[in-house]
Amino acid sequence: MKHEIQKWEPFRELSGFQDEMNQLFEDFFGRVPARRMLSEGFWAPLMDIEETKEEILVKAELPGMKKEDVKIQINNDVLAITGERKREEETREKTFHRIERAYGKFQRMIRLPTEVDPAKVKAAFENGVLTVRLPKSEQAKPKEIAIEVK
Repeated sequence: MKHEIQKWEPFRELSGFQDEMNQLFEDFFGRVPARRMLSEGFWAPLMDIEETKEEILVKAELPGMKKEDVKIQINNDVLAITGERKREEETREKTFHRIERAYGKFQRMIRLPTEVDPAKVKAAFENGVLTVRLPKSEQAKPKEIAIEVK
């Protein structure tokens, strides 16, 4: 059995470590990793999540999609936004020279930072931006407590 001697490349191990760290951050923040995105047809829309005293506000960029292509669900303290952006078909009349936009299915799961009232949740879709307003439940809203003077 013949063993081949390989040249030691210190940056090869560092590169592997960087890939693992990138994977950890991508998984933690709920984004679909780029490797999976390309190989399995997944993508992840960019999102902003804001919190006020009254509500949680989630905005997702979904350009080129229709409201019928998006589904929103709340299960306990998790908001799920799913959907699919279909790719345009190539025909004899047109040829694609570059495709940079992401297509395929997406799913974003967001653990809500506080309890919300699911009966009062509202969603709007305008100019390619999905806005989900999640009013906080009465128990989750901050309460002012009066101080008695004695």
